Amino acid sequence: MTDIRTGTPEVLFVCVHNAGRSQMAAALLDHHAHGDAHGAVRVTSAGSALAAEINPAVRAVMGEIGIDLSKEFPKRLTTDAVKAADVVVTMGCGDACPGFPGKRYLDWQLTDPAGSPVEEIRPIRDDIDARVRALLAEFVPAWTA
Repeated sequence: MTDIRTGTPEVLFVCVHNAGRSQMAAALLDHHAHGDAHGAVRVTSAGSALAAEINPAVRAVMGEIGIDLSKEFPKRLTTDAVKAADVVVTMGCGDACPGFPGKRYLDWQLTDPAGSPVEEIRPIRDDIDARVRALLAEFVPAWTA
């Protein structure tokens, strides 16, 4: 939930394996929010059926834009994570994402990058980046990309 002391909203990104889309979205929102927006939002990500590691091609395309995912790893979706979030952004996790009253849910229809080469993941990354920037602008109206 929004941190009462700081008023900082929390966003949870969820996809099936937490190895591609949700990792990219979390890293991009964190990058933008801690840049010009000065920590305007807290970011987490999770998956309903975890992969063993983050997709290496996803790591590569994020590295191309200066975002290092080398220390990140897939995290299991928990009820507590959903309860803590103000906004839950799902990306193909279907019924595995628990719903709670008072939460804002967004379902982003995005291609799963699993098994795709970097050439096919770049447009997914860029689509996620545009969506993340728009979401951040809702939290921080004065923020500009």
